[in-house]
Amino acid sequence: MTQPLVVFDNVVKHFGSYQAVERMNLEIYKGEFVAIMGSSGCGKTTTLRMLAGLDKPSEGEIRLNGERINDLYSWERETPLVWQNLALFPFLDVLENVEFGLRMRGMAKAERRKKALLWLERLGLEEFATRDISLLSGGQRQRVALARSLVTEPPILLLDEPLSALDAHLSVRMQGVLTGLQKDLGITFVYVTHSQSEAFAMADRVVIMSRGRVEQIGSPQEVFLEPHNRFVAEFVGGKNILNCIVVGFDDSGLVCLDSQHGGFLARLPEGKTVVPAERVTVCVSAEHIDLTAQPMRRNRLNCTVVGEEFIGSMVNIYLEASGGLELQVQKRHADYNLLGVHCGQKIFAEWDGADALILRGG
Repeated sequence: MTQPLVVFDNVVKHFGSYQAVERMNLEIYKGEFVAIMGSSGCGKTTTLRMLAGLDKPSEGEIRLNGERINDLYSWERETPLVWQNLALFPFLDVLENVEFGLRMRGMAKAERRKKALLWLERLGLEEFATRDISLLSGGQRQRVALARSLVTEPPILLLDEPLSALDAHLSVRMQGVLTGLQKDLGITFVYVTHSQSEAFAMADRVVIMSRGRVEQIGSPQEVFLEPHNRFVAEFVGGKNILNCIVVGFDDSGLVCLDSQHGGFLARLPEGKTVVPAERVTVCVSAEHIDLTAQPMRRNRLNCTVVGEEFIGSMVNIYLEASGGLELQVQKRHADYNLLGVHCGQKIFAEWDGADALILRGG
């Protein structure tokens, strides 16, 4: 198996009595685009800072190319970081900003200038070489920061929410620039973000964190379609959660469940087993629920429509079932118009047993 480029081996980081990262074990491979995501305070930025050499692990070991780097200063390791605020030098022009890392390495002026100009050309910035940083747009400054980090040709690039200050349209464009660069260069990217859309659009694998713990690691498709626990299901959004008790199994291998809302069927993720009377959490994606006046499937709930939300090409329909259970259903505009639903309407929500997933964790 390929040797990982980066290894977090039982890494812990605490600040006084506050534990920011709890027993992190993570392997990142050469050429991967890995996104670390979670809400504020989850430990994602602390993880990035430890890899960059800005914070030292309290316990455990971080290895880069097989070498322990815990005690190396940031300038002694090949882990450049693109900051959220970009941290460009306002007293230097564009070319001088890109040259900076090469100058610190003692590279001759002619050689570093040639190399910096090549990177400006690669990122479409050659015409701005002598321009002041203050005169650039947000997207242009973003590309200068990338050029400054990549001009040293590091094996890995760290990015701390670099698109958060950009408007939505420019952010999408920069996502294309980043993924194109990463694939062309074959450099490992470790990208910290709170934005699910950014992470899912760009990353090969995503790491979901909460309260300093890694909750799940997998491809965007794996994490969205098969969340491991309730936190991940709620974090990625568009999921409905039911608390159930295992009753048994049907002829097709689906699990028979009971709940305060009635009986349901659900499937087990690979490798998980359950026994009768066990309490489980079930997840159903909003797009898998159908609305009808005449239900045909065993998985059904009698609901009241309580709200609607238009989101681009889709419509979210919000329902309330008995006991105050809230459900979200997502439909395309055309399907929504055919349904003709309205607030206050009584309607059945139903779904296939194979579309209901029993979560691995709570």
